[in-house]
Amino acid sequence: MSLRAYQQVAQRAETPRDAEYRLFAQVTRALMELKSTPRAEVKAWIDTLDWNRQLWTTLAWECGRSGNALPEATRGQIISLAGWVRRHTSAVMRREDEVDALIDVNRMMMQGLSGRTEPAQV
Repeated sequence: MSLRAYQQVAQRAETPRDAEYRLFAQVTRALMELKSTPRAEVKAWIDTLDWNRQLWTTLAWECGRSGNALPEATRGQIISLAGWVRRHTSAVMRREDEVDALIDVNRMMMQGLSGRTEPAQV
């Protein structure tokens, strides 16, 4: 089976929730790797932090759409978390804070997406 055929089958089998979990796992893994990246490697820090911020911005935008099926309270919480992620990311970029809290929030989202009660492993 060719790689393209495999990817098409995988995409059809993956639910939107699965895709969100996978994306959170990828960006969270990148944030974890970032912890061992020297701060002098500014581009790596900015690229990874921006990727995480873009993920959360997209989630907030989706939660603000009128057709979103999530409960209103859940949508509000996600939008609020996205605002916190944006502010905390800026603080990390300015070296005023650490990346650990962003990792923790992403793991909590992964836990919710998975429906499990134990913390998500990346």
